Amino acid sequence: MTLNDHQQSNGAMSKPKDWAPDSWRSFNARQQPEYPDQAKLADVVETLERYPPLVFAGEARALEEKLAQAALGKAFVLQGGDCAESFKEFHANNIRDTFRVILQMSVVLMYGGALPVVKIGRMAGQFAKPRSANMEEVDGQSLPSYRGDIINGDAFTEEARVPDPARLVSAYNQSAATLNLLRGFASGGYAAMQRVTQWNLDFMNASEQGHRYRALATLIDESLGFMSACGLGPDHPVMRTTDFYTSHECLLLDYEQALTRQDSTTGLWYDCSAHMVWVGERTRQLDGAHLEFLRGVGNPLGVKVSDKMDPQELVKVCRILNPENRPGRLTVIVRMGAEKLREKLPALISAVQNEEIIVTWVSDPMHGNTVKTPNGFKTRPFEAIRSELRAFFDVHAEMGSHAGGVHLEMTGQDVTECIGGAKQLSHEDLASRYHTHCDPRLNASQALELAFLIGERLRKERKGSLNETVDAVAETLGGP
Repeated sequence: MTLNDHQQSNGAMSKPKDWAPDSWRSFNARQQPEYPDQAKLADVVETLERYPPLVFAGEARALEEKLAQAALGKAFVLQGGDCAESFKEFHANNIRDTFRVILQMSVVLMYGGALPVVKIGRMAGQFAKPRSANMEEVDGQSLPSYRGDIINGDAFTEEARVPDPARLVSAYNQSAATLNLLRGFASGGYAAMQRVTQWNLDFMNASEQGHRYRALATLIDESLGFMSACGLGPDHPVMRTTDFYTSHECLLLDYEQALTRQDSTTGLWYDCSAHMVWVGERTRQLDGAHLEFLRGVGNPLGVKVSDKMDPQELVKVCRILNPENRPGRLTVIVRMGAEKLREKLPALISAVQNEEIIVTWVSDPMHGNTVKTPNGFKTRPFEAIRSELRAFFDVHAEMGSHAGGVHLEMTGQDVTECIGGAKQLSHEDLASRYHTHCDPRLNASQALELAFLIGERLRKERKGSLNETVDAVAETLGGP
């Protein structure tokens, strides 16, 4: 059965058997905090259950339809945002700048690939982080690990590291405010295509990537003039608004359960904390609580996959999370490093193909390329990120499958957390603007540079060159 056959035959998702929002509690739940006050936790969960949903079931279904197109190679997924959102760095300007970079990247990808771009932010809910150890040690003192602002504080003190249920409410409130602003940007004219030349961040105006983006914006302006002459003017909805979705790792199950709501239209349950949620490398056990919870919600789902994933285990995960083989329901997010990816990914793709399972393949080139510098900073070399993306596209071309998207930890801020890129950030630069609470993020310039690299690959697959076109216009415009 082809993807189009699935789209025509599948109506609403069937209700899963023997499932309830709290059925995960009968399974082993890994990476959960140990709250000292269980009564307070129960009160907070009950409070959140009365709060309005952050997103709506119809929005999640719309995203599933778009992801289905990416599974077929008819769209491309751009998923990006913070490693872990912070209470202290919560600011409207930070949200705006990350949103703006994602818009810029999507324009580059659309122009390069002549494909719709599905824009998904790691925003409005990406607060919890899995940890490799329950305890961490600094200068001989051992304390519980920092697990994200939704659980405990990052300050290395006994008081800060105690899990506090009140933080769940703080995370909900920040997510609601973030979503409110994102919806305003997406539908209020900020995302209008006529503003494409105004989306550049101030600190990028004098950069190579900013210059190349302005050159591309010039080409788009010319195209918009033609489209307007054809009747697709600036007031047309497609020209004034954009669809923007949110996602985060489904890690803290008390929070996810509290925001799970039954859709009055279909009778299905949806995790209304985000449009899309994914299960991570540390919590994707076949008999674990996270797969049990996720199999019952109607949202589009993701599963992170490293080189440790066995091909038949991936098939079993797909069967659990998407037994009806619905296109767009399941995204496989690959994180391996370039060398391991070339070695391991073909077998995973082959196993899925042999079972005729439909998934959307997305590359996460960040997590497999984290290193520690001699001066103690975690960083990610830009060249390693680029190499993994190149390997991801190469393998899919060899296997006859579709490279459906990219998943990045990135920010609109001018941070110095990943080395390399056009600005050639070095180990010595990391200390100047290293702001992340967990893992290093691409800054706006590096993220846009990566978009041009991906756009060029998409264009080459269409037998053209994005770089030659943009560089010709950039030369005409003069230097940055």
